[in-house]
Amino acid sequence: MSLRPRRPLTILTAAALTLAGVPAAHATNGHDGQTRPGGHGRAGESFHRLATYPVYENLPAGVDRASETVAEISAASPDGRTVVYTDAPGGRIGFLDVSNPARPVGTGVIDLRAGGEKEVEPTSVAIKGDHVLVVVNTSESFTEPSGRLDVYRLSDRRKVRSIDLGGQPDSIALGSGAHADLGAVAIENERDEDAAPAGGKKGDLPQMPAGFVQVLDLAGAPGRWRATKVALTGADGSALAALKDAGLDTPADPEPEYVSINSRGQLAVTLQENNGIALVDLRTKKLTKVFSAGTATVTGVDVEKDGRFDATGTVSAPREPDSIGWVDDRYLATADEGDWKGGTRGWTIFDSRTGRTVWQAGNSLEEIFTAHGLHDEGRAGKKGVEPEGLAVATMNGRRYAFVGSERGNAVAVYDLSRPTSPRFLQLLPTTNGPEGLLPIPSRNLFVTSSEVDDASAQVRASVAVHRLERGRPAFPSIVSGTDRSGRAIGWGALSGLTSVGKGRLAAVSDSAYATARIYDVDARRSPARITAVTEVNDGTKPVAGLDIEGISAVRGGYWLASEGAKGADNKLVRVDRSGRVLREVALPVEVTRHIGKWGLEGVSATGSGGAGGEEVVTVALQRPLFTDPDKATGLVDGQGAGGGLARIGRYHVASGTWTWYGYPLEKTSAQGRLGRPVGDLPRGG
Repeated sequence: MSLRPRRPLTILTAAALTLAGVPAAHATNGHDGQTRPGGHGRAGESFHRLATYPVYENLPAGVDRASETVAEISAASPDGRTVVYTDAPGGRIGFLDVSNPARPVGTGVIDLRAGGEKEVEPTSVAIKGDHVLVVVNTSESFTEPSGRLDVYRLSDRRKVRSIDLGGQPDSIALGSGAHADLGAVAIENERDEDAAPAGGKKGDLPQMPAGFVQVLDLAGAPGRWRATKVALTGADGSALAALKDAGLDTPADPEPEYVSINSRGQLAVTLQENNGIALVDLRTKKLTKVFSAGTATVTGVDVEKDGRFDATGTVSAPREPDSIGWVDDRYLATADEGDWKGGTRGWTIFDSRTGRTVWQAGNSLEEIFTAHGLHDEGRAGKKGVEPEGLAVATMNGRRYAFVGSERGNAVAVYDLSRPTSPRFLQLLPTTNGPEGLLPIPSRNLFVTSSEVDDASAQVRASVAVHRLERGRPAFPSIVSGTDRSGRAIGWGALSGLTSVGKGRLAAVSDSAYATARIYDVDARRSPARITAVTEVNDGTKPVAGLDIEGISAVRGGYWLASEGAKGADNKLVRVDRSGRVLREVALPVEVTRHIGKWGLEGVSATGSGGAGGEEVVTVALQRPLFTDPDKATGLVDGQGAGGGLARIGRYHVASGTWTWYGYPLEKTSAQGRLGRPVGDLPRGG
């Protein structure tokens, strides 16, 4: 049983926040995806994706390659040439050779269930010298949590030690420099979201037993290593005064989440559900400070799951940070994901000496993702961009912060040359659900581990490798500018494109949003920029129910191809430049009665009537005419000519008539990523 439920498969203006007693700090970076010069790094450098390795390719022989496999948290060997990742569903850790970072090679896995335990879930991993340290959740229930630290030799992958951790572990961190013989594990003993404490609601705290921290003494050989518990509650289970005085939500049930260690041997640990941060001196194993992460009021964000881009809402909630990282020995950065009561869609930098915020992202992270077409409308009513992972590292003399969005499927990169004034540099796209963020400074590499895996949707968990080098990144190729209110223009699901002359384009989005949208695109710059958006309308209000898959510019406006949810909904739509519908043209019933939940795709218009020649609108149906595409094999299409023809239609505007042509589909076989043919693919014509 995995205590942490799997998540289903399912984006820069000034920030305006208010925190009681703390002046608002603002994010003032642009959001156009351009790398900015500055700091002490080399000019013209940016991070470039080199490779993405789907970890199902590293499965042991005999394991179904379509089975769920995950890359959640990763660690690198001292030479930076081996990456180890955790795969919780499989109860294993995997190894990648990244000697050539552009061609990662899977070198096998270790099955952590060799001891025959019923529940084995690796939650985090670290590497010290020639030893891999894996924290493993072995809990069979929330009320009786258990876990261990397994130690393997990296050279021969033999298990050399196992240390009982006394509870359910979440994350591990190791010290460096003078404190390289120390480490820490957050023992969360997480809550059961389906359980209700006395007098509380489902998922509420407290839920015992309480979590704590294990400090690791790692001097000498692994046989000498030991773990020492640092309690965050009293011996009788009562709340410590330090946690109560900090104003934490439920101080008797702290639930440690994520750990980070600075060069002075100070441990910082997030208490996410309690919206707090605790500091521990690793040498003395003493709790030294606890402070609240505070409540933020963030304006200018989309707060409604309604299919519309509407960044006019306000979120006021506890930050409830997840990942944490030391910017230097004084300042701490947190990814404010939120859990049961909070989440403020950004990240924050705290002064560890005072516990006060010195910088906060506000709505800037949401704006960045919106500008890059990665706004997740399905999460607008919840935690939005949902920043979860965070890492800090210095490469080529410049300090960087990496902030991962679990729902936005990308990582934002910032220049931290000034610890209290981050500058956004670029966005790195990932596969679904980036969880682990791993800088490898010695090789100027940055590795992401993405956990979402669904073979049926051909979305696979992966490890991606980026490198800091000269040159502009390939991503993004298009971003949006701002509207009249100064907010990023929301866009996504671009499905059609047409030229409107002199380096300018018009694009459309499909049914991903509540209304059909036409975007003005300036292609004379790189990346191309969306400069304005127009909603298809009836002259007074936006038109709903359109699924625009194609657009073609004509004099005074556009022809649009709308696919629709069923056959009869397929139609051509003529609009003027303001998006107002002038005419709708249905497809012949002889065609639409053979179409299911698919239909019109591309559209192209020629001529303009009169002296401009006959106006003809050509459309494409990419599949043969049959009612149920899932049962297409061997069926005869609606014209009685066999199942191997798609259709091209020509609509003659003046006469209002259609002419149809068969588009023959040749059968071919392609080897898919799962190692078997993916089916017949259309070719030619």
